[in-house]
Amino acid sequence: MDPFKAKSTLKTKYDSYQIHRIDKLSKFGSLESLPYSIRVLLENVLRNVDGRTIKEEDVTRLAGYDARKVGQSEMPFKPTRVLLQDFTGVPAVVDLAAMRDAVKEMGGDPNKINPQVPVDLVIDHSVQVDSYGSTDSININMKREFERNNERYQFLRWGQKAFSNFSVVPPATGICHQVNLEYLAKCVLVQDGVAMPDTLVGTDSHTVMINGLGVVGWGVGGIEAEAVMLGQPIYMLTPEVIGFKLSGSLSEGVTDTDLVLTVTQMLREKGVVGKFVEFYGPALDELTLPAKAMVANMAPEYGATMGFFPIDKETLAYLTMTGRSEAEIALVEAYAKEQLLFREAGSAEPIFTDTLGLDISTVESSLAGPKRPQDRIALSAMKSEFEKGMSVPVKERGFEVPASDQTKSVSLSDGSKLEHGSVVIAAITSCTNTSDPSVLIAAGLVAKKAVEKGLTVKPYVKTSLSPGSRVVIEYLKKAGLLKYFEKIGFHNVGYGCTTCIGNSGPLADEIVDGITRGNLVASAVLSGNRNFEGRVSPHTKANYLASPPLVIAYALAGTTDIDLTTEPIGKGSDGTDIFLKDLWPSQQEVLETIKQAISPEMFREQYASVFDGNETWNAIESPDSDLYQWNDKSTYI
Repeated sequence: MDPFKAKSTLKTKYDSYQIHRIDKLSKFGSLESLPYSIRVLLENVLRNVDGRTIKEEDVTRLAGYDARKVGQSEMPFKPTRVLLQDFTGVPAVVDLAAMRDAVKEMGGDPNKINPQVPVDLVIDHSVQVDSYGSTDSININMKREFERNNERYQFLRWGQKAFSNFSVVPPATGICHQVNLEYLAKCVLVQDGVAMPDTLVGTDSHTVMINGLGVVGWGVGGIEAEAVMLGQPIYMLTPEVIGFKLSGSLSEGVTDTDLVLTVTQMLREKGVVGKFVEFYGPALDELTLPAKAMVANMAPEYGATMGFFPIDKETLAYLTMTGRSEAEIALVEAYAKEQLLFREAGSAEPIFTDTLGLDISTVESSLAGPKRPQDRIALSAMKSEFEKGMSVPVKERGFEVPASDQTKSVSLSDGSKLEHGSVVIAAITSCTNTSDPSVLIAAGLVAKKAVEKGLTVKPYVKTSLSPGSRVVIEYLKKAGLLKYFEKIGFHNVGYGCTTCIGNSGPLADEIVDGITRGNLVASAVLSGNRNFEGRVSPHTKANYLASPPLVIAYALAGTTDIDLTTEPIGKGSDGTDIFLKDLWPSQQEVLETIKQAISPEMFREQYASVFDGNETWNAIESPDSDLYQWNDKSTYI
């Protein structure tokens, strides 16, 4: 159907495409004043109007969207694809397999049961840090992952072969959100010659990371994801959109992670649950796309449905850097500009339901914790806040340690000592940070300078580096920094979600015994997005989110009961005190390293065999059959 006569043709120098022009709806409202995220939803209802699930009044109502008086009207949304991860995705695939059985029993063709929109399942939540501190750790952890998950993997391998419109990214490839950002997402999709905004839902709350690329999408439950897989719309209340204005530039020594933790704190205090947040302002011209993706990633932590950044020149630069084709990039630019979806520097600001703002030059080095991601702590206040928390009641997110027990310590067999605040886990992990080369390169430079000055990580610290994609290890190698990570114990332990989802693996028995005997408040410092007590490890009561370079700094210091802005991290090989400022790289150092270490070819090469590059996965025995051969003795599927 085309009741608004919106079908048109868009030509690039590579091809021509059919589009559904939203400017054909300008008589119903001022499209230029709409938030960009609402413009994407408007195209969605316009393109999918069928008189049944999506009606003409759904289109006209959204075209007349008034951010200041949104009301309680319901709207349909039909995402163009679905992203699954291996824990939450398995039940959806089981349901499709069961439907095939049902159709067969009724005399039909089971091969007709397939997802109606493209579905990508990325196996990323199953790797655990059993082994660390060794160049062989990644192989040991992957071997154990396959052993533990054999039945699930056999089933998913069958599904990869049996279903059309369904792909599986094997284990040891990367985190679904980073693989989505670097490879799967297109910004503009083409289906049957029709160009449209890339939109999705995913069965993981951090699906919103893709909002940094100008893609509308968020995390949903399995039932909603299955509805979309089967071609049905999601019905939702038309969202309010909170505008967050960013201005200024980050100061020297401040990382993208510090910005993310500051924005998270501000939006949590603002109260944005059930709302869209859309970022605007002059700082968007300064921020890299990985920085924007990190801010978007934390939407579940600040409570919003989305944290959206419109398509702009930085989007095109990122698509180029990550090896997308010239034809794809030309389409994204042409389509976004034609459809009022491209944000230019100095563009008129949309009208929002409410606004807040931040001059990012005021952002300072920070962590968040010890129990919630929105509880930001300035680096300079870490020691005082940790010591204050020792006496604070548990119900007020403290540790409630009696004064007589606050100086307790336990000696270990290697001569080191565990105390309150001892860092027993230091992990560079999760999609939030490992998608951003600037913070990983900064961490590598901190490691390099630490090694050169003779610093070592405390022996009781469990160290790990779990990159979000294989590209990370390649550019760290090319930059000559991977060897310095390894020299201080941060070896690659696996490609996937680890510490921030609780897959940090066991601590050494002696460490657990020491923590238990001393009833110690042990710490974890991780570059993840979640730090609720008990989630990272049952043995770490204090868990802090931090940038990758700070993770390394705290691993070297061995404690969170320290002021890294004034106290030395340790002594160098020449006996002199070494401070954080002696290790911290300049922005120029980071930028120059990125420039020489990262290339589009690197992304193209690593993703060329993304679906079949894991030989262990390819060797899994699974039947080539239309129907799944259920095992009656199964305790899982």
